Amino acid sequence: MLGSANHCRLTARAWAAAALGLALGACVSVQVPKLPNGDLPAHWRNASALGEQPDLTGWWQHFGDPRLNALVGMALADNPDVAQAVWNLRAARALEDAAGAGIKPSLAFRTDEQSNAANTASYFQAGFDATWEIGLFGRAEANGHIAKANTGAAAAELQSARVSLVAEVVREYLELRAAQREEALLDAAAGKARRRLALIRGKERLQLATRIDVEQAATEAETAATRLADPRMAIARSAQTLALLLGKSEPDPAWFKPASQPHLEGGNVVSLPANLLRTRPEIRYAEAKVLKAAGELGVAKAELYPRLSLGGGLTFATRVQGTGRPGTGAVNGIFGIGPFIDIPLFDWGQRRAQRDARADLLQAALAGYHKAVLEGAAQVETGLANLHVTRERLEHADAAVTTSQRSLALSGKLQARGESDQMDLIAAELALGQVELAQAQARLQHGLAFVALYKALGGAPLPHTDDAAARAATGHQG
Repeated sequence: MLGSANHCRLTARAWAAAALGLALGACVSVQVPKLPNGDLPAHWRNASALGEQPDLTGWWQHFGDPRLNALVGMALADNPDVAQAVWNLRAARALEDAAGAGIKPSLAFRTDEQSNAANTASYFQAGFDATWEIGLFGRAEANGHIAKANTGAAAAELQSARVSLVAEVVREYLELRAAQREEALLDAAAGKARRRLALIRGKERLQLATRIDVEQAATEAETAATRLADPRMAIARSAQTLALLLGKSEPDPAWFKPASQPHLEGGNVVSLPANLLRTRPEIRYAEAKVLKAAGELGVAKAELYPRLSLGGGLTFATRVQGTGRPGTGAVNGIFGIGPFIDIPLFDWGQRRAQRDARADLLQAALAGYHKAVLEGAAQVETGLANLHVTRERLEHADAAVTTSQRSLALSGKLQARGESDQMDLIAAELALGQVELAQAQARLQHGLAFVALYKALGGAPLPHTDDAAARAATGHQG
């Protein structure tokens, strides 16, 4: 009876300690700090007053090119980087769903067999074990924050992959078409240079031109021919890069067929700077790092306090005779239940050092978030300024082409009236080719500035809900 009384007193003390732990655990919680966003400007300095709300889900359609629209859709469906990010996100979500399993009751079945020292018999045991670790002192909440942060980081990486992919596809397509336009203009210029050389050679035979004039014209013709190498290399590079972005080993032969250079329609952008906090993946990733750091700090704090688990077991054991000694012993059942307490006592300050280190890492994550917000705002401001400058450059290039076309038309009229020769007409044609080259480059730079701006804004066809985002990322939109 004395042993039973002592056992009862020990059990009562254990349950009292468990109750105390529960009471203390309720007083400890994980604090996720408020994210700073006061450094965002109220308005963009370089935004046009006549701008419009940006279309982040279909901004490339401003170029009015159905082939470009199709390429973007193919890339989002087949790009390996996006596919990898999708699987990473699915894995993170699965782990987040299972994050709370560690603090839920668990049940296990086990068997064991041991021989005695004389090897004359063995003891067979079978039973069930049930455990339930109570997530005290914010440990469960902290682990939940870590799992949620990992999912948020994976979602931000997927968004970043989609934003970068769309921007790169549009960039490479614009460069491909610009290179094809440049090749066509330079090929035409090379032909005109050869015509000019033939005319000067004819004049030399009539002693109306010198040998020096012929050599200079021949040099200009050869130089015009050599300039074709650059756009042809650019065409090959852009086509191969497009194939890689679309998850293909070889470019589509249709890409090499001449096509008009895309024209950007509109392009003025006005949006609230605070939208960056929702759309820019780098900021969302930094936010996930803050949440994870807060969760890790919560775990480090919880490690300073005891662990409490509730458990029970039911074991059946029997004695099995050895070889030559048939028969078994009686089956005995043992049942036990009670709390398990793990109390940290002395570890040379390791747990406190972990807590202090996690607190510092949380401050570092907050600083990283602050930096991500500043960098996002700076990139958008720079993108808006570049878009404004390149638009003005394109307007001047368009005006120059219009003026040169009028000059060419006038040269044609003068030649028709016999007031000028064919050399003047060729010179006017070459001059028009030069300003058209400048116009093509200006149009490319304006388009690339538009791409860079929407990449800075985090533009990509991402649905608003997580489930829809997963379907879109895997190419199964409903």
